[in-house]
Amino acid sequence: MFRIQVGKKQKQDMTLRSVLLVGGTGFIGSSVAQRLSALGLHVIVPTRRLTKGDALRMLPTIDLVEADIYDTCALCGLMNEVDAVVNLVGVLHSESDAPYGPEFARAHVELPRTLVAAARLSEVPRIVHVSALGADIHGPSEYLRSKADGEAVIRATGPEIAWSIFRPAVVFGPHDKFLNLFATLTAHLPVLPLGGAHTRFQPVFVEDVAAAIVHAVLHRAGLGETIELAGPRIYTLAELVSYVAQLQDHHCMILPLSEKLALLQAAIMECLPGPLMSRDNVRSMRRDCVASTSVAGTTASMPFGIHATALETVAPQWLCDDGDWRGMFNGFRQRAHRRNL
Repeated sequence: MFRIQVGKKQKQDMTLRSVLLVGGTGFIGSSVAQRLSALGLHVIVPTRRLTKGDALRMLPTIDLVEADIYDTCALCGLMNEVDAVVNLVGVLHSESDAPYGPEFARAHVELPRTLVAAARLSEVPRIVHVSALGADIHGPSEYLRSKADGEAVIRATGPEIAWSIFRPAVVFGPHDKFLNLFATLTAHLPVLPLGGAHTRFQPVFVEDVAAAIVHAVLHRAGLGETIELAGPRIYTLAELVSYVAQLQDHHCMILPLSEKLALLQAAIMECLPGPLMSRDNVRSMRRDCVASTSVAGTTASMPFGIHATALETVAPQWLCDDGDWRGMFNGFRQRAHRRNL
């Protein structure tokens, strides 16, 4: 249990015992859940299917609950005696519409609205909401516009709920769908046609993102703030893909595509099950995905004194052919009293 100050001018403390982690079975959510559990906090992780949380099931203090997170009554039941809510839900694809499609609206706007309503009814005092770097109501893509509207919902909660919003850059880690996707493509394709090849990215390590979220929950840090999370270096997409291929000793020629050709390529991919790319993804790359404080190309944007992890120091552990990515999780397993992998 942790005692955290409630308000800057108030002397009374609130004991943090339980956290509702929405999106806790996902890529970032799993790291956040592991960290909270290692600290001895009770973590409630709702999921549509309990099998999705198998990796978390054996961690101490984690409660997996089958529930509909879009139902206010269900959320109120989950928030009973919860001290904080963390929302990590996000989707990358949706049917298209103006200003954004229904899947984006449901996950990025309607869910935050439902969470806020349930938190008010349950008198939960703290919400940490994870958005996306570049969120903008006038953004070039439906994804970025819907993320911005979701942020607006959180900011409108009122004084009864203390909120923080995080905007991570593209997140990398052993189970990401970014570097690992390009690792697979470059391993099998001698030539890779690449849309957005010159778009700049400032990727951030998943464990750094998790550390920032947990710090905000524990210490009520970043109250009323929108905080960017980014790594120590800026790359073009082509540079990132080349780096991944080199790590695996694969020879793949990158063929940069114009936006018109990239949109055509994405339109074809949208017809496939579980599309790797959509036209909306291509439109998102009209803007660089870098922190607003970044200049020149070598500056990190992390709060709370967190030292941003360089891609080159960790990616070889799971991307190299002889790397052992499983060892990345041994620390968490030891704290959970489980044998190393």
